[in-house]
Amino acid sequence: MRSRLTGRQLRPAVALIGAITLGASLAACSGGGASSKDGEGTSKDTATVALRTPNWILPISAPGFTQGENAIFTQALYPSLYSYKLDGTEKYNIDPRRSLAEAPVVTDGGKTLAITLKDNKWSDGTPLTTKDIQFWWNLVTANKDKWASYREGGFPDNIAKFTVTDDKTFSMTTTKAYNTAWFVDNQLNRITPVPQAAWDKDNEAATPAGAKKVFATLTAAAKDPKTYDSNPLWKVNSGPFKLAKYVPNGEVTLAKQETYTGADKAKLNTIVLRPFTGDDAEFNVLRAGQIDYGYIPAADTSQKSYLQSKGYTVSPWYGWSITYLQLNFNNPKTGPLFKQLYLRQAMQELVDQPTISKAIWNDTAAPTCGPVPEKPGTTDATGCAYKFDPAAAQQLLESHGWKVTPDGQTTCQTPAQCGPGITAGQPLTFTVTSQTGFAATTKMFAEIKSQMAKLGITLNIKEVPDSVAVTPACKPTESSCSWDMSFFGSQGSWYYPAFASGERLFATGAPVNLGSYSNPQADQLIDATQFASDSDGSTALTAYNDFLAKDLPVLWMPNPVYQNSAYRSGLQGVDPQDPMNFMYFQDWSWK
Repeated sequence: MRSRLTGRQLRPAVALIGAITLGASLAACSGGGASSKDGEGTSKDTATVALRTPNWILPISAPGFTQGENAIFTQALYPSLYSYKLDGTEKYNIDPRRSLAEAPVVTDGGKTLAITLKDNKWSDGTPLTTKDIQFWWNLVTANKDKWASYREGGFPDNIAKFTVTDDKTFSMTTTKAYNTAWFVDNQLNRITPVPQAAWDKDNEAATPAGAKKVFATLTAAAKDPKTYDSNPLWKVNSGPFKLAKYVPNGEVTLAKQETYTGADKAKLNTIVLRPFTGDDAEFNVLRAGQIDYGYIPAADTSQKSYLQSKGYTVSPWYGWSITYLQLNFNNPKTGPLFKQLYLRQAMQELVDQPTISKAIWNDTAAPTCGPVPEKPGTTDATGCAYKFDPAAAQQLLESHGWKVTPDGQTTCQTPAQCGPGITAGQPLTFTVTSQTGFAATTKMFAEIKSQMAKLGITLNIKEVPDSVAVTPACKPTESSCSWDMSFFGSQGSWYYPAFASGERLFATGAPVNLGSYSNPQADQLIDATQFASDSDGSTALTAYNDFLAKDLPVLWMPNPVYQNSAYRSGLQGVDPQDPMNFMYFQDWSWK
C-alpha cells in the first residue's frame, strides 16, 4: 500500500491505514440497466463502477483513512503534483501528461530540486500557483503528527529549505543528498496543491498556529461525509471531475469538471461509484448486466466466458504490490514467539503459496517472495527463499525444543532452546484476524490452518469488516496489543509508489509497520535505498529485498491481482489498468 494500504487491499498501501470494509449495498440499481455487448441500454455519457464508498475527501491523508477508494476519489478531485507510470519511458517515472509540474531540475550535488508548475487553474478560475504549494507545505509541516504519510525524519523533516521563487517556481533543498529517483518517486509524490484562496482566505496558515487552526477546520469537514456534496469547501478543486452527489455508505456521483485545464480532460460526463456488501452481491449485479465496470471474484473465475458472452471484457488488474500476513512482535504473549526467526521460517514453510495461488485464487495470484514486488503480471516463484516444506518446518521446531504433536497441540518442551520469553508447555496457538467479504481469503486460511494443524500449530481465524483498524501498531502494555496475526491482503496488502523501498513498511517505527518489526540491519539496508549512488537505486533495492525475504518481517502470502476487472466491451480507455492502483476515469469513453 503509491504507498498506501489499498481500499480493496491495504492500497501506498500501506498506505496507512486502510480499512478494508465494503460499503453498504443499495436496494436499487441505477445507471446501465440492460445487459449488452457494447453498452447499449447504458447512458453514453455515464459509467457505473463497483467501488467502495470513499470516506475521506481532504487531499492530505489521515491515519485510518488511506483506503484505496479514498485515493482514487481524491485524485479525481485534487490531483497530486506528480503522477507516475512504470513503463520505463520517462525520467523518474513521472507521467508528463497528468502531472501538474515539469520534472524537477536537480542541482547542488542532488540536494536541491527546482520545480516549475504548468499553467493550470482551480475550478473557480483562480490560477494554480506556488501559493497553493506553500499552503500545502504550511499545513503538513504544522500538522505532521496528523498526517498519515509522515514518518519522523522523512518528508518534510528531510527538507532543509523550502523556497518560493515566483508564482510558478519553487525549490526544495534536502538535508542530505538522496537518491534522486527515490526522492522524486517516494517523497515528492506526497505533494498535492490545495486551494489557498478558497480554504484560507485570511492567510492564517502562514503561521504554525494558524496552520493548525485551518487544518483542524478542514479535518472536521472531512470527517463529516454527509456534507461532502454541500460544503462549499469541496466545491473548488483542480481535477478532471467534481463531486455531484454523495450518499454516506452509498453511491457517489462524479461529474465532468468543465473548467478543468489539464491535458487529460474527462470524456464522460458522469461516473457513478457503487458499493456492495461483498463479492457475491457485486457479482450478481455484474452478471445481470447492471453495471459497466466491476470485477469477477476469485471464486467465480470459471464464469469468465459467460461474462464475455454477455459483452464484457475481462482484464486482470496486476498491481505493483506485495501481500503478507502481519505478525505482532509486541504482543506480550505471542510476541516472543514471533521474534524467533526459526519459528517464522517454520510457519512460512507451511504456507503452500503456489498451490494456494492456483487452486484457491484460480491463477489470479502469484507467490510473494519478498518486500520488493515482481514486475506486474509475473507469476514465477522460483526465487522465493522459502518453499513449502512441512518436513523442514517440523525439523526446525523439534531442533529448537518443541514437542511436535501432529493434529494435536505442539508445546515448548525445552524453554532454553525455544527462545527468550517462551515458557515450558507454551503452545503454538494464534488468532488470525482477517477481512470479511472475500470467499478466496476464507478458503485460503482454511487451507493454511489445515497445514499448520498437521504440525500441531493452532490457528483460530476471526473475520472482521476492518482488519486494519482492529490490529494497530501498539506497545506491549496497551490493551490494543492483544492481536496476534493480521491479514488485509485480499487484493494485495501494500501497493508501492514507483520506487519500492520499505521505509514506511518495515523500518523500525515506520507508520505502516503494524507488527512493530525491528532489525538494525534491515534499517541500514532501507536507509541505503534512499541514498544509493546508482541512478535507479537497483543495487541497494536488491540487497534490501534479499535480506528481508529471508528475515521474514511478515509471512509472505499469495499476491492476488487487485481484481479481475470486467467491463463492457464498448467502454474504452480502461486498459492498461494502473499497477499503482489508481483509476483514471477521465480516460474512459464509450465506443
